[in-house]
Amino acid sequence: MSLLFKGRPQGASDSRVGFFQIISMILVSHVRQALGSLGELWRQPAASLMTIGVLGLSITLPSTLYILVKNTEKISAGWEQASEISLFLKAETNAGSAQQLITRIKTWPEVDSVTYIPADEALKEFQQLSGLGDAMAYLEANPLPDVVLVTPGEKFVSPQAAGQLLEKLTQQREVDVGKLDIEWLERLYAVLNIARELVTLIGGLLFISVVLIIGNTIRLNILNKRDEILVMKLVGATDAFIHRPFLYTGFWYGLLGGLIAWFAVIIILWWMDSSIQAFGSLYQKEFNITGLTGSALLTMLGLSVVLGLLGSIISVQRHVREIEPK
Repeated sequence: MSLLFKGRPQGASDSRVGFFQIISMILVSHVRQALGSLGELWRQPAASLMTIGVLGLSITLPSTLYILVKNTEKISAGWEQASEISLFLKAETNAGSAQQLITRIKTWPEVDSVTYIPADEALKEFQQLSGLGDAMAYLEANPLPDVVLVTPGEKFVSPQAAGQLLEKLTQQREVDVGKLDIEWLERLYAVLNIARELVTLIGGLLFISVVLIIGNTIRLNILNKRDEILVMKLVGATDAFIHRPFLYTGFWYGLLGGLIAWFAVIIILWWMDSSIQAFGSLYQKEFNITGLTGSALLTMLGLSVVLGLLGSIISVQRHVREIEPK
């Protein structure tokens, strides 16, 4: 029992408190401490803004890189054609057998679409593109075979999956040769994997730095309120009651830092939009960056709040425990 309540009559606390009264008291206590911690930040605007700014900018960089990587496939709209498989049919394959092959392939779960190019159409296209129309007239027969273009599904465009599909297709009795530019696919996915790993690495390092900065800021707040914490422990305050204001401080740091990161990402992408549109004009395409949705905002806010709470929890668990009345 604390010194403050020593000698108090035992019957003074016999009155019972209802369940809803207990819940309302707990909610009022949480709201009071949350607003009190927000007021502490307001009374120290310079230090608070510096900490919030560091947290927000630390989340801005990996968030921007993540959105740009996610939009890479849209910016390069023709990349899905890199996994397109060309099947050259055998010379003795007639139109009926080719249609049977196409019908059979379309039922495969790995296949998204199938396009049939007869030999005559292939020859006409070659004449138009090559500029050798007069020379082609001297050919006694069409040297080009029938071609079937197979586009894998979205889940089967990786180099390994596309290679397995190519091997499966070349085993069909109507197919003579199958072709897939595996090397181009491997280079493409290697670049994307490097970009994803870079975003993960940079994000991890910045998130650790945010936790350390928040933890150090909370530690300084605890040391500044050492005497207040000692008095609270002497009168019998629970650890949860003492920890709560500092945890709410970490929560406010995270929430406000997440909002700063959101606005910073919007400004950065708006600033880069002209450069992206200029790049798209080189390929006669118009690109619009997507990813600034409500779910992305909630994700950024949730991540920043978690980082703020994590830093405050680590600091509170260590430093408040060390403050004990003698």
